Amino acid sequence: MSDADARLDAVDWPALKHAYGTAGNVPGMLRDLHRPQKAAQAADDLLTHVHHQGGGVYSSAPPALPHVLEAAADPAIATDVRQDLLYLVKALATSANTAKPHFVAPAWHTAWDPAVTHLLPLLDDPLAVHRTGVANALAEAHHRADEVIAALRARYAVEPEPETRLQLIASVGSLTVHAGEQRGNPLGWLRELTRDGAEPSVRLAAVRALRHALPGQDDTAYARTVSDVLSGSEPETWRPGGAAEKTVVWALDLLEEDRSGLAGAIRRLLGHPDPAVRAGALQKAAAELSRRRSAVPELLPAVARSLSDPEPDNRLFAVRVLGMCGHAARPWADALAAMVTDEGEPYPPARTHAIWALSRLGDARCVPPLVRRLAGERHGFANGSTYANGWWTYALSLAEVAGGLSAHADVLLPPLRARLAAASTLGDRGGLCQVLQAWGAPAAPAVPELIGLLDTDCAEWALDALAAIGPAAAEAVPRERLRALLDAAAADRPAELDSLALSYGRLTGDREPALALLLPRLGEWTGRENVATLLGELGPAGAPYAERLRELLPLHERGWPLLRIGRALWRITGRADEVVPALVRGITPFAEGGRASRAVIETVQLLAEIGADAAPAEPALMAFLDTDDRPVRPGSWRSVPEDDELRAAAHAALLAISAPTAAA
Repeated sequence: MSDADARLDAVDWPALKHAYGTAGNVPGMLRDLHRPQKAAQAADDLLTHVHHQGGGVYSSAPPALPHVLEAAADPAIATDVRQDLLYLVKALATSANTAKPHFVAPAWHTAWDPAVTHLLPLLDDPLAVHRTGVANALAEAHHRADEVIAALRARYAVEPEPETRLQLIASVGSLTVHAGEQRGNPLGWLRELTRDGAEPSVRLAAVRALRHALPGQDDTAYARTVSDVLSGSEPETWRPGGAAEKTVVWALDLLEEDRSGLAGAIRRLLGHPDPAVRAGALQKAAAELSRRRSAVPELLPAVARSLSDPEPDNRLFAVRVLGMCGHAARPWADALAAMVTDEGEPYPPARTHAIWALSRLGDARCVPPLVRRLAGERHGFANGSTYANGWWTYALSLAEVAGGLSAHADVLLPPLRARLAAASTLGDRGGLCQVLQAWGAPAAPAVPELIGLLDTDCAEWALDALAAIGPAAAEAVPRERLRALLDAAAADRPAELDSLALSYGRLTGDREPALALLLPRLGEWTGRENVATLLGELGPAGAPYAERLRELLPLHERGWPLLRIGRALWRITGRADEVVPALVRGITPFAEGGRASRAVIETVQLLAEIGADAAPAEPALMAFLDTDDRPVRPGSWRSVPEDDELRAAAHAALLAISAPTAAA
């Protein structure tokens, strides 16, 4: 038996844990690292079992670590496997440094110290990719920061590979914040690397490292360095080995504290000859527009010029940005309207987005091409909406494009009704029903088609749309048929029952089925939102439940439960003094710190409904309006529309509060 096998067998692995239970299979994974045909799978299995998704360190990690490091240092093991193992070491150490202590196996820290000793000589590994991985892992050696910084700097002095040099700089920056009395030495070294004469990539990496080393202590010299590099060199020199688009975004991120410098750099790069560079600049422009309101005049005109970019995906992205910005894009409505035809825009996804952008502007020129799409074989839109962060140009839903066009229902309904009658899939039917639901009463001519769907798998969507249409639908649908639908759902489709019961009550006025179904959940933490919605729709007739709502209201600090319980209590009692303090408490953190959610927007809309008695909300409402940073979650296509809606709601609430004074 080899020494390694003996050490493996000395551990009581079944008594230890990994992400999927007991760790009895970990020794087999570690042995397989030395079997060429199994090594890659073993490295992957170790990552998914021993590290998994992070957030802590399992008890199997400390005894596995020495064996992982031995394999990572073994030149007989394939290069890509050794890279994966170094990544595993980095991932485990990062989790140990960032997770709450009770999620980290107590033996980790004892195992990590000799691991650092084992890693240090590997900075001189013959392969650059391994040296890079070692430097990356050593950035987590917080407890030996001074020693490791010295080793990283010594390696930098002789390191020939650009990518490895950049990782050495980054690791020094990460460790400097943990350094002892000699902290000034690495800081001075990093500052020296930002000076004129150093390679552009080194200067940018040093700025990034300094920001890590001195968190919260931004220096105007950083922005000057970045601006100097971005204006005086080409993107391929900024981050060797990186894709152009990602490199541009990475470099522009370093200017985030210098807003005017960032806007200027984005405008310059939007005119760059490389389409990938322009794509990166467009992405960063979208991010800035989602983050602050003043970016609109600074950046939107430059983005609009990209509507004529030779690269199709850049035109698509520019259209998406203009549509995101809504009415601020009105000056470019003619250019967007020219893109809705095959002649004006040869790239189909860009044409589709141009229709949506015009609909966001309320421009009727979106209607004729949308009619043609609805009458054609494929309309080109998704059936459901996507909710995601980031800047990938996912397909927009038909409801997002057509939902706000109820004023044009007379033109859009004929092809939409024909399409609904012919639709053969749940997705197609559901997408069309969502449009009709958004239109409400103007969709009344489609009631026959919706009634026809009540006996299909689309009954939930159809009933939602009928309820939104209102009296015209209520007169057309026999109540007995709707009750039979509820009874069938209780037996066959219980997941749909809540929604069906609520829509049934809205359509018929008969709330008894929903009350019988939902009231027992009023005391349940996770089930009370639908109950509160129902009670709010009862209005004064919900008085028997007001006392219970009063008890529940203080239990929720913010979010949907607070809104729905507060709204129900207000609509039942009409007493603002009972709900306004709680609503103000729910929105104030977002007025002060941003990242407001959909629930906050609707809470502000409720305050507008309450009117003059919502006066205690005025400071928070003014804060929503007075800030340049958008007080919503940044970083997605929905950020600007949500901010526009929040601002409109805050304006409406302030007007409603001041209305009695104005009248006097």
